Amino acid sequence: MLLLSQRSNMTAVDVEDESILASIFKDSFPDSWRDNPDFAGYLSELSSFGLEKLVREPERLAEERDQVLQQTRELAFSNYQTFIRTADCTQTIYRDFSRVEASVSRLLDKLPPFRERCRGFLKEAEQIGCSRRMNSLTLSRHTEILEILEIPQLMDTCVRNAYYEEALELAGYAKRLERKHSSLPVIQGIVREVRQSAQLMLNQLLQQLRSNSQLPACLRVIGYLRRMDVFTEAELRVKFLQARGSWLQSILAAIPEDDPYFHITKTIEACRVHLFDIITQYRAIFSDEDPSAPPDHGQAPVNEAAIFHGWVVQKVAEFLETLERDLQRGVGGRLDSLLGQCMYFGLSFSRVGADFRGQLAPMFQRVASETFRRAVRDAVDKFQEDMNVYTLIALPSVLGGTVPHVAPGVQPGALQPPMALLDFQPLACFLNHILTAFNDLRLCCPVGLAQDVASGLQDALQTVSRHILAFHRAEQAAFSDREQQLFVLFLTSYAEELLPFLTRCLRLLFPPEQLALLLGVPPTQLHRFGGLGCLDLALVLQPLDFLLPQRETEIHISSQLSTETQIPDPDLGLKSEPLHPGSEPEEEPSAGGDFSLE
Repeated sequence: MLLLSQRSNMTAVDVEDESILASIFKDSFPDSWRDNPDFAGYLSELSSFGLEKLVREPERLAEERDQVLQQTRELAFSNYQTFIRTADCTQTIYRDFSRVEASVSRLLDKLPPFRERCRGFLKEAEQIGCSRRMNSLTLSRHTEILEILEIPQLMDTCVRNAYYEEALELAGYAKRLERKHSSLPVIQGIVREVRQSAQLMLNQLLQQLRSNSQLPACLRVIGYLRRMDVFTEAELRVKFLQARGSWLQSILAAIPEDDPYFHITKTIEACRVHLFDIITQYRAIFSDEDPSAPPDHGQAPVNEAAIFHGWVVQKVAEFLETLERDLQRGVGGRLDSLLGQCMYFGLSFSRVGADFRGQLAPMFQRVASETFRRAVRDAVDKFQEDMNVYTLIALPSVLGGTVPHVAPGVQPGALQPPMALLDFQPLACFLNHILTAFNDLRLCCPVGLAQDVASGLQDALQTVSRHILAFHRAEQAAFSDREQQLFVLFLTSYAEELLPFLTRCLRLLFPPEQLALLLGVPPTQLHRFGGLGCLDLALVLQPLDFLLPQRETEIHISSQLSTETQIPDPDLGLKSEPLHPGSEPEEEPSAGGDFSLE
């Protein structure tokens, strides 16, 4: 303990002395010397010297400096080579250290990028390792991968060669792959190409429905479409009807339209055969009796039966439009044959619940009425032209008073045109035109036309009466007595021969007994319906009353009407051959044929 205390006291004294010395000589030496322990020791030693020793100390220091210098010179002289080599080595070492320092600095600058590149190399090495392992795994499963990659090509081959069963299996396998590996780009590309081939397959199947496919082929196609699951049941029915309708439309469009009768007959045949086949195929493939599938997301249920019904109604409407258009173009007097074909068409469709015969009657009735009115109008126009150039001359039959004889080959009691009209060419030509119109109307003569035919003929006869009156007014001033007598005979033939004969023709076309039976009234009550199916002769002759010998006309007309009601034979003949003034009727009938009702 005593020793420790002494050491501590000495240390305290030394520190105190040093601080005193430092404060005394603070301006006599640099601050850097204070940290040198030799300098501090020398100062301590110097402070312990006496005065004499302090006085001699500079001399001692000078001597010691000289000795040191001398020793240094001797050392340098004796070892100058070593000093030179040492200097050279020092200089070389300095330069080398400078280069090393520069290199180290550059190395330090390049270490961060090198470190980053090393990290990148490690990552690339890891990726290369993963790729190598993946390639190894791919090589080990090369066969399975090749089969998957060849799915699009195989799918396209199957579709183009109509191997639809295999194509559907491949499409199903592609869907399973998509569900399991939808995130893989390769699988996405395979699925996309498979879908393109499936779209091509869909187009091919629909194109088969647009061709002349029979029921087995249609069943296969619809089966494939159902397995493809691209249409709902209602959409599938619509697609089937659209495709088959397109095929039917292509057949109808190929029919030449130059001849309306040929076009409509071929249209009837094509529609009757092919449309019936389509309906049969539809009913064999789809069942409208099954309940519809429950609707999704609250949507209203689809009435699948209405789809088929609407399509059939549309096709029937299109056929009726075509029929009416061709009828308007004219069928050349073959209306009865066309009506028979249409009725047979409607009868065959009644077996599938699409009987449209009720819509044919108004159409044919309208066409027959328009055709008759057109023929009557042409007859009136021709009569006007004939009257404009007609002159009254003495005719042999009139002067001789001969009675026309019945043409050979004509049955007794048959309805024949009055032979007296041969003396008056305008009346004979007019009657020929009217008889031609009657013969055309007889081929297709609905009872519903009774009023239209009678009114059309009534208007035509009134026009004829006005033309006769205009002829009289124009030629009256130049009439001689003989021409006046001939004109009266002309009027008498018109009133007593032509008009009653046309009335009998109307009664043969539209028998009063049949009209009364349809109306549910006795034949004697037909007059209450405005003279249905007959002519108002008084109204026709009203413009000519002042020119006719009224008494004889009334007696003759009444006798003609009474004779008309006593005709027993329902199978009457009316010749429509051309009548020429002063000539006898020919033995052969004209192109108009016989006018007869059965």
